[in-house]
This record gives sequence, C-alpha cells and structure tokens, in this order.
Amino acid sequence: AGMEGSGDASRAVADWRLAVWTLCSVLLPVMITAWCSFQRSRRQLLIRDIFRKSKHDWHYTDLFGQPSYCCVCAQHILRGAFCGCCGLRVSERCLKKADQRFLCKEIMMRGTAGAPSSMPHHWIRGNVPLCSCCIVCKQQCGTQPKLCDYRCVWCQYTVHDECMVDCLRTEDCTFGEFRDLIIPPYYLSAINQMRKEKRTSYEKVVPYDRKHWMPVMVLANTRSGNNMGETLLGEFKMLLNPVQVFDLSKIGPAKALQLCTWLPCNTVRVLVCGGDGTVGWVLDAIDEMKIKGQERYIPQVAILPLGTGNDLSNTLGWGAGYAGEVPVEQILRNVMEADGIKLDRWKVQVTNKGYYNLRKPKVFTMNNYFSIGPDALMALNFHAHREKTPSLFSSRIINKAVYFFYGTKDCLVQECKDLNKKVELELDGERIELPNLEGIIVLNIGYWGGGCRLWEGMGDEPYPLARHDDGLLEVVGVHGSFHCAQIQVKLANPVRLGQAHTVRLILKSSKMPMQVDGEPWAQGPCTVTITHKTHALMLYHSGEQTDDDDASSLSE
Repeated sequence: AGMEGSGDASRAVADWRLAVWTLCSVLLPVMITAWCSFQRSRRQLLIRDIFRKSKHDWHYTDLFGQPSYCCVCAQHILRGAFCGCCGLRVSERCLKKADQRFLCKEIMMRGTAGAPSSMPHHWIRGNVPLCSCCIVCKQQCGTQPKLCDYRCVWCQYTVHDECMVDCLRTEDCTFGEFRDLIIPPYYLSAINQMRKEKRTSYEKVVPYDRKHWMPVMVLANTRSGNNMGETLLGEFKMLLNPVQVFDLSKIGPAKALQLCTWLPCNTVRVLVCGGDGTVGWVLDAIDEMKIKGQERYIPQVAILPLGTGNDLSNTLGWGAGYAGEVPVEQILRNVMEADGIKLDRWKVQVTNKGYYNLRKPKVFTMNNYFSIGPDALMALNFHAHREKTPSLFSSRIINKAVYFFYGTKDCLVQECKDLNKKVELELDGERIELPNLEGIIVLNIGYWGGGCRLWEGMGDEPYPLARHDDGLLEVVGVHGSFHCAQIQVKLANPVRLGQAHTVRLILKSSKMPMQVDGEPWAQGPCTVTITHKTHALMLYHSGEQTDDDDASSLSE
C-alpha cells in the first residue's frame, strides 16, 4: 500500500509538471507576442507624435527605393523615415535626434532684420540623387557605399565631401534651374511684413521685379486616377517651396489660390494634377476670384492628367494620362515653356418641365461636353458602382474595362433608342430635324471619350477642326453604343448636326441619362439651354496630343 501511495504521488507530480510545462509552452509565446505588440504600438505612437509635432514632412517607409544611409548614425538602412520636403533619411531609432538636429526647408524666413534679397545654400549630407554631378569638379556624386557628399535642398546642386569649401557654405543660393518658378522664403517674409504695415508697393521686392519670374503653384488631387498624387506632392515639394504645393484633399482650391494675391499680376502659373473634374473644380474657384474683384491675379492653368478620361488635358497638349513616365523636372520645364490660350466655358441650365415657378433650374458649368444618350448612361452606371465600391476603381485600366462592359451591355439592351422622338433640338434658335438617333453630344473641345476626335470622325470629309476658343459648340448625334465604338476606332463618322453659339434641347417625355463633363444624372422632362459663360486662361503644350490608339496605350 505504501508503494502504491508513493507511485500515485510521483504520477501526480509528473502530471503537475506536465501541466506546468504545457501552460508555459502556451503562455510564453502569447506573452512574447503581446509584449512585442505592445512595444510596436508604443513605438508607432512615439513616431506619430514626432511626425505630428515636427516641422519636417516625415513619411515612414518599410523599404527605401534606393540605397539609403541614416543622416545621424550613417548606417545603411532598409526602412525608416524620410522628409518629403528636404529629403532627409533616417533610421527609426535616430528619428528623434534627426528631427532636433536638422532644419527642414524654410517656407518663410523668420527673425531677419530688414528685407533680405538672398539666402545661403541649405546643404543636406548624403543620399544624393543618382547620376548627379559635383558643381566643383564635374564628376559624379554619391558613388561610394556610405553617407557622403552634399545636396542643396533649394538649387539641387551637389558637391563632393572633399570639394566642399567654406565659400560654398556661405555663398548665396541661386535656386538652380527652376529659379523662375520658385517662390523664395525671403520674398514671402518681405511681403508678409509689408502686409502688416498695410503697404502694397511690392514692385521693389526681389524677385517681384525680375523679368522672367513666373511662380508656379501645384494643386494635386491625391484621389484621382492611379493614386499617384501623394508621390507627386513629395517630388514637387523637393524642387519648389513647399508653400507652393497643395493637397486638394486637405485644402480647397479657392483657399489655395489666394496665394496668387501675394504674387505679381498676370504671372502665376497653376499646375493641376488630376482629372478633368479636378480641373473644372479649380476653374470654378478661379471664376470666384473674378467675382471677388481679383481678376488681375488670375493664373494660367496647366494640367498633369491623372484621371480616367483626360479629354481636356489631351486637347491642350498635356497628354491622355500620366503614369510616372516623365520626370517631374521635365513637367516643370514644360510648364515654363507652355503658351497661353483661352478656353470657352459654358453655362448649362436645366429647367424641369412643369415646375417653372416652384423649382430653381439646375445650373452647371461645362468645359468639355454635354450629352444625352448611351455615353451618359455608361457614365451613370459607372458612377453608381464606384460609389458602392470605391476601392475597386483605383486603376485607370479597371475604370476603362467597366466602361467597356456597360457599353457592350447597352449594345444589346438599347435603353436610349428612339431619342429623336423624345427630344427637340434648336441651334441658335433654328429647329433641327433629327434622324433616327440614340444620343446627342454637344462638344466644346476637340477630344471626347478618352482620346477620340469626335467632330472630325474618320477624317475623310472636309470638316474644319473643332476649336475650344471660337465661341462655337459642335453638335453631333450617335446611333448607339456600337456606333460610338466604331467612331473611336475610326470606322465610322458621327451624325454632324451643326455648330452654334447657343444650343437648346427639349426633352418632351420619359426619363433619360444626361451628363456634363463626366458628371451624370437621370433627368425627366426638361429644357436644357447651353450659352457662353466666360473664358478660362489655360496653358497649351505642343507635341503631346494623342489620338485613339496612342491615347489608349498611354492611359494603360
């Protein structure tokens, strides 16, 4: 019995030990995981706190796109933080030291006596751009696998460690290739001081009096197209004064454009990074400046196309779509070299039938085109699905595929047939007899449908090219979605209904899809009147227009 008792006790001890080890084997990984998760969360909170309080434009990355070295400890790093304005790169553990030790680009000079007209270079050591050359010896910089060489954050000049001399540290910065586009910090500080003193004689402030100074503002919609806006914002901030670069998802164009009132009259150029809708948004804000009496500060507008259609951009020579194939430096050169032109803007008034005294008419501003019929139906279906699942529509290729799907569906269903029996069309007060149609398109610009010259069609008939500054609208008809597709690949011509200064369209019965510049809606019986509203000052870049196949290949 004693032996049996001792055996039971030893088995109990063994079972207890097994239970303890089993518990430890389960709890220990859980505790280690929880501790690591806590430390990671704590570290992320500290990083976010530094980002929030810092004057640098810090961004965290899990993998740098090129060999990078920490600006504090000089060690090679694969991940860490970088400043989107001055280009500093730092490891996670050195972030706080870097934030305290290094200054970022100054938007405005502070604490200076008098009105300075120059400023010294702002040198940053290491991580110089690939293929950059030393301004002293003209040899390539950044070739050694370590933290080496210097770059000025304003003029972008680079210099070897051994070529850096005291005079380079103290000499005035020239602002480099883009000096005519950059707003210097000392200019803003001088204007700010003059405004406080209620003085408006800016003419003697440098570089206000410089002949070729044409400061540029960059307005980027980070939600357009392939979501390239975030990357572009950082690249433009590196080359320009960060105060010139605006994220339209955080600040509206009306507020951003008030910077024009600090700058010389009739010299400012605005680069809009986004689709045709973003461009229309900015042009509406410019019209508001005219209403406020700020017409002499109106800027000229260039476009970097990030949207899906980009027909206005294509018409003005900026291409049918941007996917990063052109360096940002070349984009700024194109903006400098572009020529000023005018763009007609039109008022579209939609008055519902039977509600003249009860409802105000809907009023739109048109830059590109108005349509009723199959292409408006495709746009309506596309927008309905994009609002339900916006995450699926971040690619230009997917967007075009969805349009193709709805176009194919309409070829089979023909929801807009017998349009000619449902509407009346008047051009400059003269009624037009309509043939059998499914859609009517009123054009202000040459391109339509993502790169198709609709008015010219196949180009086999002697019709003059459509212009965007002649005060005339081109009106065409289409027989359906299949006919639209034939026109886009130059296998058919549209039904040309005429040109006019004023277009009036009466929808007599039923509900039909309509759109103005890609913004669709379903409309009941109404009268649509299109009249000239104003002109917009745009910038035209020659040599970048693409037609049909070229346009689609660029978009993809």
